[in-house]
Amino acid sequence: MNTTNAPTSTKSSTLRKAGLFYLVFVMFSYTTGGPFGQEDMVTTSGPGITLLYILILPLFWSIPVSLVSAELTTAMPVEGGFYRWTRAAFGDFWGFLAGWWNWTASFPLGSVYAVLFADYLKYAFPHMTWWEHYLISFTLIVLLTWINVRGIRMVGQVATALEILVFLPVITMVVIGLRNWHYNPFTPWVVPHQATFKVFGVGLALGLWLYSGYEQLSTLAEEVDDPQRHYPRALALVVPMSIAAYFLPTIVGLGSAGHWNEWHTGFFSDAARIIGGRWLGAGMTLAAAVCNVALLNSTILATTRMPFAMAEDGYLPRALTRRHPRFGTPWLAIVVSAAIYSLLSWQSLTQLISIYVWLRSSTTVLTVLSGWKLRRTRPDLKRTFVVPGAKWGLLYAVTAPLVMACVALLGSDRFGLVGGAIALALGPVVYVALRFQRRPEVARN
Repeated sequence: MNTTNAPTSTKSSTLRKAGLFYLVFVMFSYTTGGPFGQEDMVTTSGPGITLLYILILPLFWSIPVSLVSAELTTAMPVEGGFYRWTRAAFGDFWGFLAGWWNWTASFPLGSVYAVLFADYLKYAFPHMTWWEHYLISFTLIVLLTWINVRGIRMVGQVATALEILVFLPVITMVVIGLRNWHYNPFTPWVVPHQATFKVFGVGLALGLWLYSGYEQLSTLAEEVDDPQRHYPRALALVVPMSIAAYFLPTIVGLGSAGHWNEWHTGFFSDAARIIGGRWLGAGMTLAAAVCNVALLNSTILATTRMPFAMAEDGYLPRALTRRHPRFGTPWLAIVVSAAIYSLLSWQSLTQLISIYVWLRSSTTVLTVLSGWKLRRTRPDLKRTFVVPGAKWGLLYAVTAPLVMACVALLGSDRFGLVGGAIALALGPVVYVALRFQRRPEVARN
């Protein structure tokens, strides 16, 4: 079995690649999108702990993961990214699990973004029926699927426009809020009389979710112009952008709007209204809705290359490798994934985020472990970027995410603990079921 050289795909000459500018916006919209989604951490853990998590967690999660991803992208810039890195490092079984866990994790995630977009529109249309809600979610998925079929450059252009719409009210709130500072944003440090598990465990899990995904765009390496050069640079820009996008609106909102004990999902709209009036509040609500569009747009882009790469390797039906004759994109893999999002968008699936964290954390751990293994077994691979600090730097980049993932998973609630374990266990079951149906030429490798 040959797993040292992951297979690469033959690209259509019609595929239009993305440069650094669009890659940065696609990566930011996938990993962050905007400050929305962290409000519950304030009332669960406390203002002080929330702000501390936002600043500290990247040192143990997104930064080391980004360093390993940058090194491996320069060494193996192939479609499928971390899936094929894991396969080259640990063999077919673990490579399959990395790809399968990642693809299935995108199902609840993609549907949740579509549902949340429709939820925000309820503020303007409070009498929306269930079928109108679903129709909005479905239409959004169809529109973004069409954009993704047209290729990464189109996705990048849309991501850029969407993020500008998100930035405008957020930056406005920060600027006005800095001039109207009334409260100590770090008080109280923790929620009084709150269980220790909720203060630290739940907040940590949410923080890891917010800072996840920095290895995911490696799946698009062959669709990026000069990925060995541009991918590390994009990571170097996006990580501090993400920290700023989370930290600045939160500290300003707590310092200017106050009411820390009323923070909940969507409270940034209330904070903006308190700080700048009704129009700024409406602008922030619009930004939150647009943020979900940006997140779904980039999620379709990043995760749909996974079934394409796995189909190339014989794990999934060969039909998923079909490319669009004009745009060169894996259109069938995109459409199949989007169809699953649509089927799951009948109702809110936010509880499944806890299962998503299990699946995503597991693929992240496999990614950093692959960096360590390939450094040992494939020192001949040309790496234009290397994790700094020699063996100690690599030890940090591997150990920190591994420890954080274990702490977060052990601190899951009962639903996440049971559901996450079941979701992970399904991977080996599917592998055994599919291994005998693989194409003969692949099975002999």
